[in-house]
Amino acid sequence: MISAENSTTSHTLPRIVIVGGGAGGLELASALGHKLGKKGRAEIVLIDKSRSHIWKPLLHEVATGSLDADLDGVIYSVHAMQHGYRFELGEMIGMDCQAQHISLAAKYDQEGKLLSAERQLNYDQLVLAVGSVSNDFNTKGVKQHCYFLDSHAQAQRFHHALLDNFTRVHQNPDVDSLNIAIVGGGATGVELSADLYHVAKLIKSYGLAQMTPAKLKIQLIEAGPRILPALPERISASARKELSLLGVEVMENVRINEATEEGFVTSEGQLIAAQMMVWAAGVKAPDFIANIEGLSLTRSNQILVEPTLHAKGQENLFVIGDCCACELPDGGFVPPRAQSAHQMASCVYKNILNRRSGKAEVAYKYVDHGSLVNLSRFSTVGSLMGNLNKNSMFVEGKIARLVYLSLYRMHQYAIHGAKRMMALWLAEKLMRAVRPKMKLH
Repeated sequence: MISAENSTTSHTLPRIVIVGGGAGGLELASALGHKLGKKGRAEIVLIDKSRSHIWKPLLHEVATGSLDADLDGVIYSVHAMQHGYRFELGEMIGMDCQAQHISLAAKYDQEGKLLSAERQLNYDQLVLAVGSVSNDFNTKGVKQHCYFLDSHAQAQRFHHALLDNFTRVHQNPDVDSLNIAIVGGGATGVELSADLYHVAKLIKSYGLAQMTPAKLKIQLIEAGPRILPALPERISASARKELSLLGVEVMENVRINEATEEGFVTSEGQLIAAQMMVWAAGVKAPDFIANIEGLSLTRSNQILVEPTLHAKGQENLFVIGDCCACELPDGGFVPPRAQSAHQMASCVYKNILNRRSGKAEVAYKYVDHGSLVNLSRFSTVGSLMGNLNKNSMFVEGKIARLVYLSLYRMHQYAIHGAKRMMALWLAEKLMRAVRPKMKLH
């Protein structure tokens, strides 16, 4: 049953709805909230299916316990009160481009009781920032047997299972090893592999002395000829060397045909045995997008946009982040990275304000500032400057780690402002002295 509360246009202020509270969506809501919401010039609404935000590049740390999302996350409702927008808990399941409303799924509590019925919300301008989900390419058994790291909830599920397996190895001396197989040699798979060794070193300090890094066996499986295929070959080679030194078995040119209870089955029929399996091989936009009429899509459900980031043929619909298919001048599309979402949010912010003041909208221009891969506390490798300099600068070690950490501070600055960002940094410094180095629950 669809709630009629928002089925007709009852608001008086122009309503700008942002769906998705990831890096781009939250930054845009913050900026528009300060510029328009606090001044009563527009109603800014942010919708997300979760109550809190965690920066997606850090989800692998939530999964291993290196980061406690309960302490480091952003509570949307609190942030909304501080920054001049309204937050609504909800999951988008459809939209009508002509009627200009979106449909939100019914919401149930943990006991299965209805919290809110399926409902519709009208908009004057809509920004889709719904991100991406893992693409299993319809590989048999993956949904049933694998862990994904697309959301805070999925990362927490993996974390609880990891702690259980650490305990199992510790309490059963006859267990030789904990085998974890990860499909996908992109940034998520590479960073997760390294961070797992980091927490395996930490866990023995908290009463699980029998669970040592020597008992951790990680296999990183990549279908292509090298890991980190989207990054320069030098970065890929350096990351591969560091992972091998840690003990990760990097398996390249290996295709997976099936996932079973025992592990992954390759295209050649080989079984890669594992107690825990992670699927991080490619992304796509959420499936509901494919059912929306009036949108032009890629094969991975991404929405094709004009240079101004309007969805093609939809002047009141902007698209940013991983679900956006923005063509590059030299061919291909803007890569699904946090820096892309940040830049897109800034462009849409300008275009919304320009339209309100009668000015021409600006075209989005992707600027590649380089890429960094964080191998937990062991190393960081990457390149800086990107297309700002024809010859990208290769960096690694402490300098690269410092730059990597600064990216998160820039995100905090964008959503909190300078004062709150500095306060959070100081609070994190103090908390490190009193809380465990990893989350143990």
